[in-house]
Parts: sequence; structure tokens; C-alpha cells
Amino acid sequence: MKKLYFEGMIIMVEKSLKITGADKTFFNKITNTITKILTPTKIGINGMLISIKRNAVIKAFESYINDNENYDKEELEKKYEFAYEAYLESLDKYVMDSIYKKVKNGTASEFEKNALSKYYEVTSLKENEYIEYKYRKQKYLLELDVEGVRISNKEKLIERYNKFYISKMDTLYKAILKNYSIKVADTMNSYDSTKEWIYTKIFYTLEDYIQNILSLKINTNYDGIEEDKILDYEKYESYTVGKLDTRDNIEKNMVLLGISRKLFTHSLPLIVAEQCYEKLLKDARVLVQDTKIATKRERAYSMLISLIEDYNVKLLSTKVYWESPKERDQYKKFWNQYKEISKLKETDFIEYVKQKEILFIKDDMKKLYNTKTDYTKILKYYRRKLVDYGAMKEMKNSFKSEGKYIKVSKNKEVA
Repeated sequence: MKKLYFEGMIIMVEKSLKITGADKTFFNKITNTITKILTPTKIGINGMLISIKRNAVIKAFESYINDNENYDKEELEKKYEFAYEAYLESLDKYVMDSIYKKVKNGTASEFEKNALSKYYEVTSLKENEYIEYKYRKQKYLLELDVEGVRISNKEKLIERYNKFYISKMDTLYKAILKNYSIKVADTMNSYDSTKEWIYTKIFYTLEDYIQNILSLKINTNYDGIEEDKILDYEKYESYTVGKLDTRDNIEKNMVLLGISRKLFTHSLPLIVAEQCYEKLLKDARVLVQDTKIATKRERAYSMLISLIEDYNVKLLSTKVYWESPKERDQYKKFWNQYKEISKLKETDFIEYVKQKEILFIKDDMKKLYNTKTDYTKILKYYRRKLVDYGAMKEMKNSFKSEGKYIKVSKNKEVA
């Protein structure tokens, strides 16, 4: 059993810490040899202690969530928290007793050395990122034990543990995302490139949740999970097969953000989701600009149009508080146009798609004129699209759009 827990820990360490830069090659090696590694041995003292503490926390959790008029809810919560802390301490003690001593004595294998290294990656957050450390340490230890439970083949135990595990992991993921949200949200309601690493952490955390927790909810039909979340997961799954290019990764992150609006409304509030969308829009525009092969550029452009629609329809349409009345009125005008165009969907679908695309292009062009980033190439690409659709007339050194001439001078447009 001691070996069983150790091997389970190696696997879960790599999964839980990929956000902090884990070695994917190491994880792949473990995955490929999982059936050879997980071989139970005799029960050790640490295994017995963990089993006792695990059973205690499951029992306390069940008492807490079940309606029982004979017990005080607050008292049951305290007992559950106490049992949970004792359970985590037993898992933490196992890491230090079983792994650290081997590394210190020079008898550890490469797997054991790497496992302890990943453990220290979590603890290294303690000095400068204590809040993140606090939640990721719990997440790490729970992932350590879940594999041992799953390979025990004790169906009743697995069923009971899964309910506790999902509930606690939901809380931890929400806390981690809320911590990132606080770091991202500030007085500026716009994408900030200085926070690039935080945006990356948000996307990694969302993906980690969908892979490990949402999938578990679906497989166990946790609380009768809704059909729309199952469909969202299936959509995400299409991006888990094969090698993803830049366009695929942007699309995948777009799907993750869409799912987050249903799963983490409070932990990842609209103001933060908006900045994440703006990061994806920036990445998508750059991709269209930099792609030289025509067919690939068209595919990148189609993805950008889908992202613009997601951003405007799924996010901005739900926005209540705006930075200024002018921004609110501009979006209201856009939204009214979008609703009018949507009426064509049933009668003339091709015209509906065309008019919708023209609306998105014009709206995005207005935004790009006010940015410091050089979007000369994509503006030129947009203008060509509008000319092709008959929404803009091309003349020598100028374009005509909506009755207004736009002069092109030194690669910039002057109205």
C-alpha cells in the first residue's frame, strides 16, 4: 500500500502542477507506464493512517451535507473541517516521510526525485503567493490520494469519496480562479499585456477543471448534471485530439471561456472574462496578420469572426456596468443592428451570414483605429473583405464606406 500511494502521488503531482511549468515529457512517460507502476504492496503505517483519516473525513462530509434535524449544522461543519485538516496532514506527512528520506539518503529513483521536485514547486509559492499556495497545496494532496482510492476497486468507497472529492475540488478551483481574478481586475477594464502570465494561468486552470472535475461529474452523473454542460464538454473534447496549432489553441480557449460563464460566474466575474476575451482577440488578430498562406489565413479569419461574435453576444450583451455612457450607447447601436440582421436567419441564411460578418468587421475596425498596436495589415484585409461584399467602394488611394470617403495615407486611414 505504501508503494501504491507513492506511485499514485507521482502521477497526480504532475497533473496538478502543470500550471507551474511541469515537465510534460515526464508526465507522458508516467502515463505510458501507468499499468506497470500501480502495483499494490503490503500496507504500511502511513497507508493505514491515511485510510483512517480518509474514512473519517468522508463520514464527516456526509453528515454535514445531509439534512439532520438532530444535529447543529455549524457544529457538523466544524467537525468536517477538523477531519479534513487531519486528512491533509496525514497525506503531507506521507510525502515527507516516504519520499524526502529516500532523496536525502540518495536511494531515490528519478521518478521519486521528480515527484519531490513537483511537491516543492507548490510549497515554493508560500513566500510570495501564499493564497495560491494554500489552495494549490490542498488540491495537490487530494489528487495524490484519489488515484489510490480509484485502483482499490472498492465501488462503495469510490462512490462515497467521489462526492467528497468533487465538492471540495469545486471549492478549491473557485478559490484559485477568484485569486487570479483579483490580480487581473483593476481600474482599467481592458486587456493588460503585463498580466500575460495570469491570463495563461486562468486558461490552464479552466482546462484542468474541465479535464479532471467536469469529466468526473459527467461520468458519475453528479447531481444530475445538465445537458448543456455535457455538450460543452464534448465541444472541448474535440480539441484534445492531435497536435494543436495556434488557431486551435485560441479556439480551445474561447470554448473554455464560454464554459466558464456557466461554471464560474462569481469566481471569474464578467470584468475578468472580458479581459480574457480581449487577450484572445489580440492573439487572433495577430495570427491573421502574420499568416502568409492564404488558406490558413482564411481559417484564422473565420476563427476571429467567431470570437468577435462570442465576445459581443455571450459577454457584452450581459454587461450591466459600462465605463462611460458613450461606450454603452455604441454597443446598444451595435446590438440593435445585430438583432435586425438576425431576422434574416430563417428567410435568407446566406445573406444573414454576410451581413453579420460585415457588421463584425466594421465594429472591429472602429476599435482598432484607437489602439497603439500596429494593425495596418489586418485593417487592409478587412477593407478588402468589405469591398468583396460590396459594403465599401474602392477608389484610388481611398475607400468609400457608408457614404463617407476614407483616405489611405502612409498605410493609415484618415477619415
